[in-house]
Amino acid sequence: MQHKPSLLTGIQPTGELHLGSYLGTIAQWQDYTKDHSCFFCIADLHALTTKQDPTELHNKSLDMLAMYIASGVDTEEHTVFIQSQVGAHAELSWILSCLATTGELNRMTQFKDKTGKGIVPSLGLYSYPCLMAADILLYQAKKVPVGEDQKQHLELTRDLAERFNKGYKPIFTIPDPVIPKVAARVMSLQDPLKKMSKSDPNTQNSIFLLDPPEKITKKIKRAVTDSQNHIAFTSDRPGISNLVQIYAAMSDTPISKVIESFQGQGYGVFKQSLADLIITKLEPIQQTYTELRQDKEYLQEIMQKSSAKARSVAQKTLEQTYHALGLVRVQ
Repeated sequence: MQHKPSLLTGIQPTGELHLGSYLGTIAQWQDYTKDHSCFFCIADLHALTTKQDPTELHNKSLDMLAMYIASGVDTEEHTVFIQSQVGAHAELSWILSCLATTGELNRMTQFKDKTGKGIVPSLGLYSYPCLMAADILLYQAKKVPVGEDQKQHLELTRDLAERFNKGYKPIFTIPDPVIPKVAARVMSLQDPLKKMSKSDPNTQNSIFLLDPPEKITKKIKRAVTDSQNHIAFTSDRPGISNLVQIYAAMSDTPISKVIESFQGQGYGVFKQSLADLIITKLEPIQQTYTELRQDKEYLQEIMQKSSAKARSVAQKTLEQTYHALGLVRVQ
């Protein structure tokens, strides 16, 4: 029996998941699971690069677990796990940090962006790409879904894997990026020149996956467009283009077909149709999520099974890595 190649994807359990998270990651999951053995990582260790409230981090991690399952992940066939429950992530991260150079880490644009905004950098924030590389390489992931803002980190992961394989022993699979062709960058509703973000203090900029129908409708109707009042998709009209891209991705329809469908109709008709579409898509996810979040015993059972499976796979890779490095292991 031929084994499916591995795929790993992860989301930090901070803030609320929004439409950008859904279209850029969650909506792609069904396609990924057809041809891959998938590992879905709730990246709580990554979240520690900024100060977190312990109770909130705990609850958000469970929220994320329920959301993964509600979004259609088959937990019998695929693995949904919380990162901190697999100690190999931190262990391999240290080894990879010994291979990475300060020059490489200094060039990471996310680190430069965050420190440029006045964030006092910690060592964890600086070495974040090494932990991300460990996440990927532990599961021998051949495919890694990434947004444009994470491509550079994946390139570093590839470099570190190749460096180890050539310098010691060919242990790691070299991962390739998977970048959604549509809606890879969902933009803010009120400022379509910047990416929709769960850390944005203005909640009107984002559609959150647990927003009730009336809130979704209100946010879409208030979304920034322009004065032309006809549907288009061009770089000089970012507001309406963002909404058209969202519609195309949510309906799995080519952008050209979306524009054709609303030809001669104004923004009012289009925005109402978009709001209705989003509500219809999110309703079953919201209902299942609510049921799961109330079933603590079931979530605990899923965590135990998935963590054990993730640890088994990760530990095998880590032991091979230790052996290649010449580190002494207990027999």
